[in-house]
Amino acid sequence: MGKTAFLFPGQGSQAVGMGQAFMEAYSVSKDVFTEADNRLDFELTKLIMNGPIETLTRTENTQPALVTASVAVLEALREKGITADYTAGHSLGEYSALVASGSLTFSDAVFAVRNRGLYMEEAVPSGEGAMAAIMGMEREDLQQIVDDVSASTATVQLANLNCPGQIVISGAKAGVEKASEVAKENGARRIIPLQVSGPFHSSLMKPAADKLSSILAGIEIKDASIPVIANVTAEPSTSATDIHDQLLKQIYSPVLWEDTVRKLMDLGVDTFIEVGPGNVLSGLVKKVNRRAAVHAVGTPEQLDQLIEKLGEE
Repeated sequence: MGKTAFLFPGQGSQAVGMGQAFMEAYSVSKDVFTEADNRLDFELTKLIMNGPIETLTRTENTQPALVTASVAVLEALREKGITADYTAGHSLGEYSALVASGSLTFSDAVFAVRNRGLYMEEAVPSGEGAMAAIMGMEREDLQQIVDDVSASTATVQLANLNCPGQIVISGAKAGVEKASEVAKENGARRIIPLQVSGPFHSSLMKPAADKLSSILAGIEIKDASIPVIANVTAEPSTSATDIHDQLLKQIYSPVLWEDTVRKLMDLGVDTFIEVGPGNVLSGLVKKVNRRAAVHAVGTPEQLDQLIEKLGEE
């Protein structure tokens, strides 16, 4: 029998109404939404359920909203007795993964990411940073381009190494524009400028990490009972000290998602369950390995289908 990993989505998977069906179908899921409202002292649930999407998509709202919706699904999975051997989350999703692994309480995680979102918003004045997805280029070639552009024009780095041929770059607006131009000249298939409020996962985010350290100092991070594959290393972590350090580094370091999926496969994982809204990560896993068994669970119907599938195996 192969192993199972829970994967948790990051920014970009948010939608108005996410988690509502779970909230209505499972009291354990409803409790998660209530706890979020209580810890943050504002009606996050109301914003998630009713929008508007423009407000929900603001980083300081999206981050706690996605963690809440994802953990609401996680609690329903737990109630059904579905467990994982490993967890991982894309960027912000790492906080949901740490809740699943027993390293953070949900209440602390939602509080931490609300502040993480605020600090990331504040780190770089609006319009000065940018991100772009570069399609159809090798990691090494793109690394060379961003290094050259950083030296000659302005800071730009690899930010999300999502899957073969899909890498997001991040940094100062001028650096990202120049690197995009050079990538296109060197055979990149497509360049997609991202609608984001800041240059996430670049060195320009270091001020946000400095502020986040005071929040993390005030909450308890425990050793994880289920190993979490960290974004910054793509290696399993269980030590509370390592997890603390990785959460700070994660803000200004690349998300090694392709490496994370490959590591999970090396560890014997053959079933990937995307826990929470959307199916972005399911798509990325399939791009890394077409044969992987991938299940996105964002609705109670999808959970029922999963239970049926697991029963057949």
